[in-house]
Amino acid sequence: MYELKDYLNAINYSKEKLLDTDDLTWEKKYPPYIVNKCLSMHWDCLASANEINTYHFLDKKLQFHFLINSIRKKKRFGGKWLSQTKLKNLEYVKEYYGFGNEKAKEALTILTKEQIENIKETLSKGGRKR
Repeated sequence: MYELKDYLNAINYSKEKLLDTDDLTWEKKYPPYIVNKCLSMHWDCLASANEINTYHFLDKKLQFHFLINSIRKKKRFGGKWLSQTKLKNLEYVKEYYGFGNEKAKEALTILTKEQIENIKETLSKGGRKR
């Protein structure tokens, strides 16, 4: 019942004040860090998410109200988060080709596993292997 999608839908589209109900569990289960991380994937929510991150010590209800009142009503669908292995591969591609984040993400969609392994071997700085 108290799912992340309910909080995000209330902030992004319905503007329903979930934390103002008689059910105190809504406020108790509200995950401010995760909500801010989800909102920061959208360029039009980035400033609000960053601003409320600086005030992480505020009550959950205040953080929720700030977001619900500062973000424009719009249907937003979640972006994809990169897995830990893809993040490591992203760093290898960035270093090898001298790309930024966006170019490296594009390159990862094109490169094969063998090519990524060759990049890793080329950038290997030595050391002991167990």
